[in-house]
Amino acid sequence: MVDTETKSTEVGRDFIRDIVQADLDAGRAQNVVTRFPPEPNGFLHLGHAKSICLNFGIARELGGTCHLRFDDTNPVKEEQLFADSIQRDVRWLGFDWGEHLHYASDYFEQLYEWAEHLIRTGNAYVDDTPPEAMRSQRGTLTEPGQNSPFRYRSVEENLDLFRRMRAGEFPNGARVLRAKIDMASGNMNLRDPVLYRILHAHHPRTGDAWSIYPTYDFAHGQSDAIEHITHSVCTLEFEDHRPLYDWLIEHLPVPSRPHQYEFARLNVSYTVLSKRHLTRLVAEKHVTGWDDPRMPTIAGIRRRGVPAAALREFISRVGVARAYSTVDVAMLDSAIRDTLNPIAPRRMAVLRPLKLIIENYPEGQTETLEARNHPDNPDAGVRPLTFGRELYVEQDDFMETPPKKFYRLSPGKEVRLRYGYFVTCREAVKDAAGTVVALRCTYDPASKGGDSPDGRKVQATLHWVAAADAVPAEVRLYSHLFNRPDPGADGDALADLNPESLDVLSGCLVEPALASAAVGEAVQFERTGYFALDPDSRPDRLVFNRTVGLRDTWAKIQGAKVQANTKT
Repeated sequence: MVDTETKSTEVGRDFIRDIVQADLDAGRAQNVVTRFPPEPNGFLHLGHAKSICLNFGIARELGGTCHLRFDDTNPVKEEQLFADSIQRDVRWLGFDWGEHLHYASDYFEQLYEWAEHLIRTGNAYVDDTPPEAMRSQRGTLTEPGQNSPFRYRSVEENLDLFRRMRAGEFPNGARVLRAKIDMASGNMNLRDPVLYRILHAHHPRTGDAWSIYPTYDFAHGQSDAIEHITHSVCTLEFEDHRPLYDWLIEHLPVPSRPHQYEFARLNVSYTVLSKRHLTRLVAEKHVTGWDDPRMPTIAGIRRRGVPAAALREFISRVGVARAYSTVDVAMLDSAIRDTLNPIAPRRMAVLRPLKLIIENYPEGQTETLEARNHPDNPDAGVRPLTFGRELYVEQDDFMETPPKKFYRLSPGKEVRLRYGYFVTCREAVKDAAGTVVALRCTYDPASKGGDSPDGRKVQATLHWVAAADAVPAEVRLYSHLFNRPDPGADGDALADLNPESLDVLSGCLVEPALASAAVGEAVQFERTGYFALDPDSRPDRLVFNRTVGLRDTWAKIQGAKVQANTKT
């Protein structure tokens, strides 16, 4: 298979897909087999979503298969919880591995036999050098490393020690198995890398059967070979590992010869996609968990109400390239809006209620209005709205002394109530502290449906809910988790956390139709943004998460404008 990058000219293609297609066309591969190999030590994030869409997408497009394989070689950090969440996330994104669910631990016995093969052929040795001394002996990028004094052990001694390592005779860190390659290599990964380490730890799948575990570099390529992977696609940080990947394939009697290809990992502004940092966020309780809607995890994004189609669209827009870059988080927001706009039902919700009293509307009387569920889709149907003397509107939709071009409610100003009537503000009612607590208004009975028979125009249409049947709700407004586009650029990323990334509004009122909303399904709160019912909701306590704001109101309801000067 070729190791070149052909510039793609076809829309929707990329250099990885071009390489795979070229291999098929030239007969270097008869079919396509890819894999997605996460370590089950955390939840998947946006960067993993890019890899999932690429690996599963290539296989789907070309009639091949994609394996889901867990790189479970470090039992200290791995949990079944994470393995379950990974499978759930991959399926939610729209992909399936069929019968090809694998674990590196499935191959532990075979990997061990191959490690002995390297010893017998003189290509591996057991090293007793302490970790700190070993790091010192590796040299630097400008200075060659030094051979370990244990590099010259006999095959027989190495086999004996390695078997005793497996039998559990030695403590953690006492010995390692290293490949015997070249301590003077310009590639640090070829300076006698560690292949096995002693680790007395209970493994989630193999229990206490093993006291030694293979490193990622040893397990990964050989697992690819066992599974007959044709194209091992990974991110650029593994580019320098490729010579080791190839060296091991060449020096072992593996059943196939996969090849590794690299692409640029995903970086998003105002976001960290380091599992180490995400783990800290959870462990130090900066967020409520891995699925906190502020987290860039697939679980968190799903909880926000983002459809899988929107995430796939975002990944498609980002594309696949070799060069590192940072994607503006606004691109993700745009993909979410573009996906939700044609499908999300419209509803009315008042986040900061202000009572509106229509003084010329009969007391005790209500009427039913008809509201469209979607302005551009008649097939979405209609729903009933209760209209009465007392309503609630947004506090931000009233100003007692408005500036120019403020077209909403103020004394003497007439506006349209969505699906209802024209109303005119007559007076603001204040409490003892001078705070406006209600508006006294009048309405035009002839303007039912929001149109005036005399043709007069108003410059604002407001959303509202009726006091008679509005449903109380909590609304959680999420902003960027970090307050700078490049978290950690000056040090610790967590020092750049945004202390105002969550604003919980507990006194909201929503229309009755929202009481039957499905958990996780986004709806549009008219004039406000897209929101989704949170799993924390109960029949007596609705909780909504903001999925994304509208184009013209992003962060407006936070009371501050989010800056978009993003590093790209």
